Amino acid sequence: MTGPDLSTRIETYYVRVRGVVQGVGFRHATVRRAHELGITGWVTNVADGSVEAMLQGPAEQIDRMLEWLRRGPPSAHVQDFVSEERPIEKRFARFEQH
Repeated sequence: MTGPDLSTRIETYYVRVRGVVQGVGFRHATVRRAHELGITGWVTNVADGSVEAMLQGPAEQIDRMLEWLRRGPPSAHVQDFVSEERPIEKRFARFEQH
């Protein structure tokens, strides 16, 4: 018996990104990248100037999305990146910007 197939196991990750991440198209670019990768969930600005996201999808695609979020779009300057897996029952239908 082998381990779980990384292309079919669904993971859910919470992400918080700090730095120059508001007013630079970070959320819009995140939505575009999530759609490219087939990720569901959401992204939103936070009052403290950071950006939060909830990502859900196959493990391999989540890994690619997390790697992209560590850098963000060209106009952003990510100074701090935190992610943690959050096993939840809810399944998101699409990726949205809040």
